[in-house]
Amino acid sequence: MSGGIGSIHPDTNLDGFALTDAPTFRTVLGIAWPLTLKAVMLHGIIVIDAYLISALGEAALAAMGLASAIAGLLLGILFAFSNATQIRIAQNFGAAGEVGLKTAFYCGLIVNLASVLIGVALVVAFGGRIIEGVAPTEQIADQAMAYLEVFVLVIFAEAVGQCLGSHFNGCGKTKVTFLSYLIALPINVVASVVLIHGLYGAPELGVAGAAWGSAVAALTRMAYLGLQFHRQHRMFRDVAGWTRDSLAAALHRHWVFSWPIAATFLSMTIGTQACILIYARMSVNEFAAITLILPWVQVAGTFGMSWAQATGIIVAQQLGARSGEDTLDAFLSLAWRAAFVAAGLVAAVYLAICLASPWIYAGLEAETLLAFWWFWPTLLLLPFPKGSNAICGQTLRAAGDTLAVMNIFMASQWLFKVPMTALFVLVLDLPVAWVFALFVADELVKFPMFHMRLWKGTWKHARVVED
Repeated sequence: MSGGIGSIHPDTNLDGFALTDAPTFRTVLGIAWPLTLKAVMLHGIIVIDAYLISALGEAALAAMGLASAIAGLLLGILFAFSNATQIRIAQNFGAAGEVGLKTAFYCGLIVNLASVLIGVALVVAFGGRIIEGVAPTEQIADQAMAYLEVFVLVIFAEAVGQCLGSHFNGCGKTKVTFLSYLIALPINVVASVVLIHGLYGAPELGVAGAAWGSAVAALTRMAYLGLQFHRQHRMFRDVAGWTRDSLAAALHRHWVFSWPIAATFLSMTIGTQACILIYARMSVNEFAAITLILPWVQVAGTFGMSWAQATGIIVAQQLGARSGEDTLDAFLSLAWRAAFVAAGLVAAVYLAICLASPWIYAGLEAETLLAFWWFWPTLLLLPFPKGSNAICGQTLRAAGDTLAVMNIFMASQWLFKVPMTALFVLVLDLPVAWVFALFVADELVKFPMFHMRLWKGTWKHARVVED
């Protein structure tokens, strides 16, 4: 099969890298930087869409915000399942088994499509009622539903596109996924502008035009990834059979592996919304400050999280190739040292944001800027335990220990972060800097649980693929 992995030696990947040797810093960086840029572009699409819609006024922005809250939840669950598929593909890529790669891909695709069908059915059944119940006016509710009805196309395109992207990421081909976003981003912007405002003879669709622009971009990205997938593997048509001799049995195993990752995302989303509702009880200036800093925390911390994700991909490949303990230890030691360097860079970016806040947000009141400034001690500390925990979590997931990772996240969130946020805000009425410091405290709570489980070393002997 020309271009497929069947022509590659069992101990090497598509780039000829020997999976039985410890990967180098450049190997991890080669996987991490496209993941970072991809994540930045994903955030950029959201910012650009909001900017384009802002020309239509506050009502249009409110409508998009309502619809995006529902659509974002569906996409987030989809991304979580795709992350699980990415790990399963990396494991089978390390084992150099085409049957395993085929099984992991199609199981992931089935799970993605099933989750989307269930999600869309729930939106059809209850989405209108939810939006009508929270929308301040009937006009905003109508615009939100118009946006959401079109955005369903994006969700279905992403169900396929994310699975294709997971295949390339799991095989270490993160540049292919990055290029798909590089192609889709300008298409999204141009199509949205044209359809929002009705330029060049196109219909003027308003808020729904932004959804159509996203749909065109998502379908284009899916088509590009599908073409690359077909060129390399011919859709695995030449590969017979499934692992465990049954697609149903393989699908069950894939589901058992995947659902804790999706449940972790859902729990984190609900917990975040609970905290935001609590933050709303602070003063207007404090709430504005913490609302402004949260997107920066997410965007600037992308590189550290992408490094951990790249580490998890390589660990999964190494476990699939059944590398020895010395090889795994050497690689993880290298990845950890580099993760602390990445954390230092992220901390420097955070400090720069704090220092530049009077210029970035020149129109804000002095009290809001002062609250924003006092976030800097937390921001300087946060990337280090967060990065180390991420390395542990991705490594454990790569070894199939997804349930333990879920339990650690849920325990820290629901037994510590959410209750402590309520205590700090609703009972003690502490300044916003102390409330924000709970982000570091939450990572410190998870720190011993993650590291003790990793240091036990049982993950090094995990049998992640079929014999």
